[in-house]
Amino acid sequence: MKIHPLITKSAELAELCERLAEHDFVCVDTEFMRENTYYPLLCLIQIGNGEEAAAVDPLAKGIDLTPLWNLLCENEDVLKVFHAGGQDVEIVYNFTGKTPHPIFDTQIAMMAISQSEQIGYANLVESWLGKTIDKGARFTDWSRRPLTERQIEYAIGDVTYLADIFPRILKKLIKTDRGHWLDAEMEKLADPANYANDLEVAWRRIRAPGRNPAVLGRLKALAAWRETEAQGKDIPRGRIIRDETLADIASHPPKKQADLAKVRGLSQAWAENDIGKRLMKVLAGAEPLPSDELPERAGRGAPLGKEGALVADLLKLLLKIRCREIDVASRLLTRSDEMEALAAGIRKLPVLEGWRYEVFGRDALELVEGKLAFAVEKGRLKMAHIDDIHADMASQAVAE
Repeated sequence: MKIHPLITKSAELAELCERLAEHDFVCVDTEFMRENTYYPLLCLIQIGNGEEAAAVDPLAKGIDLTPLWNLLCENEDVLKVFHAGGQDVEIVYNFTGKTPHPIFDTQIAMMAISQSEQIGYANLVESWLGKTIDKGARFTDWSRRPLTERQIEYAIGDVTYLADIFPRILKKLIKTDRGHWLDAEMEKLADPANYANDLEVAWRRIRAPGRNPAVLGRLKALAAWRETEAQGKDIPRGRIIRDETLADIASHPPKKQADLAKVRGLSQAWAENDIGKRLMKVLAGAEPLPSDELPERAGRGAPLGKEGALVADLLKLLLKIRCREIDVASRLLTRSDEMEALAAGIRKLPVLEGWRYEVFGRDALELVEGKLAFAVEKGRLKMAHIDDIHADMASQAVAE
């Protein structure tokens, strides 16, 4: 594979993207810093396929990233391959308002062909290629220039190894006929709605203090205000005011600005400074949350009781057995809360739909309905249908 020097010129990037656009897939990774800014600061982009790879410096003076964004977001003929790509996709969205598509995430794909829940990149490389990644540059300040050769080599490794691993994962997916399991997961990853910074829904990220419309109306107004303040100062939202403090103010609004000094999490200065004045103005103008925006009533938990809780435990045991049998990550099939809901009699669940029903949901439902049991055979726990158990017992009785 040809490894190019660090790309800092627009013409070099355009030529690379033109060549990459002729291939079936391209592997992508980014390096960024987000500790001190509202939006992640993009510091490096690594891109390549099985033939060539390069790191692109987005901080280089005058570089035009348009060819790269077009390749990632406009070219539907090239599959974009990431590993744990959520934050990488977010960065692309921040620059373009679009997401890479079509998309493939090897971390998600590994859940369909192994019991790996969230395998890290270093472990992925170790398991598929038997190579150990040098983690010495892992904590690099990627915003500092110049970058060393070691740093660039480390960064490019995130796509060169991936370009070698991806075809192998794809081959196994095809062999096991599990590729269609991932369609919805990949589309979810590429859904722009996941990355849109809508001020109107910013409050939903905060743990809501009940369903009181007045409280939630204040929380909605305060959350939108905090986003605007953080954007204007280009600092993380938590440095303006923490979530728990925001929720506390929404629940117990101060009557006057001087009372802000008594709020846990705020300094004395809020009682007199301009940001405190702006906060009080937002509170004064907040309106109760409309009924159609109220969150759904939190369930009091599935009415399991002692017996139902035991059924839920059996379902979780069944899940472990099935995941071991077919070598798949349990997270891809279902979640604990779904198992509890199923045990409580709820039937409108993702695990009872589509391929999940075929792979696990049918057996889970039969267990709840008393049609499936556990058995031990040669020291291993397995599932057994009641009808089969009765048939075996009848056959043994006849034989005796």
